Amino acid sequence: MTDTHPAPRTAEQRRRDVLKRLEEDVDAWVSTVNPDATPCLVPLSFLWSEGSLLISTRASRPTVRNLRAAGREARARVALGHTRDVVLIDARAEILDPGELPGREADAFAAKLGWDPREESGWVYLRLRPERLLAWREESELAGRELMRDGRWLTR
Repeated sequence: MTDTHPAPRTAEQRRRDVLKRLEEDVDAWVSTVNPDATPCLVPLSFLWSEGSLLISTRASRPTVRNLRAAGREARARVALGHTRDVVLIDARAEILDPGELPGREADAFAAKLGWDPREESGWVYLRLRPERLLAWREESELAGRELMRDGRWLTR
């Protein structure tokens, strides 16, 4: 019997893999919590831009309501990948009206995702700035899974 599990990646390789996934993936699971501590988990499309995830959703959605209720302490957890290639991001969240987002970012968002929230009524952007990031594939990578802490990469 042969071992079918890949060798553990170095932290540097995991960082490169995470950045590639952030550039190329389109969707992520975004989790927020309301004031009663009820979790909300939804799939949302994103653009990786200037070191943050840029998302758009309706202002009336629970995700936005939860973040507004949290105010300046608004946070979200983002999950990319599947159970054998996980990226978890704990992020500080900011809500932006469409006019607050720089045009180049809004244009890049529209180009990547194929639709433009600026053309819709009642939509906002969410900027999720990573503060902590974990990435691992198998048990062999659990020990070194933290790649970012306090918004700073731990690897080069």
